[in-house]
Amino acid sequence: MYLTLLLLHSTVRWLVLLSLFYSIIRAYRGYQNKFSFSKIDNVVRHWTATLAHLQLMLGIVLYSQSALIKYFWNNFAEASKDLSTLFFGLIHLILMLAAIIIITIGSAAAKRKTLYSDKFKTMFIWFSIALLLIFIAIPWPFSPLANRPYFR
Repeated sequence: MYLTLLLLHSTVRWLVLLSLFYSIIRAYRGYQNKFSFSKIDNVVRHWTATLAHLQLMLGIVLYSQSALIKYFWNNFAEASKDLSTLFFGLIHLILMLAAIIIITIGSAAAKRKTLYSDKFKTMFIWFSIALLLIFIAIPWPFSPLANRPYFR
């Protein structure tokens, strides 16, 4: 089960990133060109948040099943000295939770705006901040904090 969750979490990561990129590009173009906020824009906003929430749920279940995380919490003082263990035990969790909260707030705020330009601007700002946090929190193969392959 753990390996299946890991594969799903690794795969959905790319869907979240693609969705965020696409949302940010649509929001930027919509704002710059003064487009109306179409039904497609609303669907993109909604599915970006939904994919992020799906990823969060997979991550929480994966977190609760991980032997590394169990070791981290049972041996906090010793485990905190290892940067990779600290990254997965705490840093990844906190940054990703913050990113999902930011996506949720941005999505809800954009939904409630009345002016099209405000909807696009809100989506652009909030989703961009979340994307930045996600980039920091992903264990890229080149990351000095903790590196993992692009797919597991």
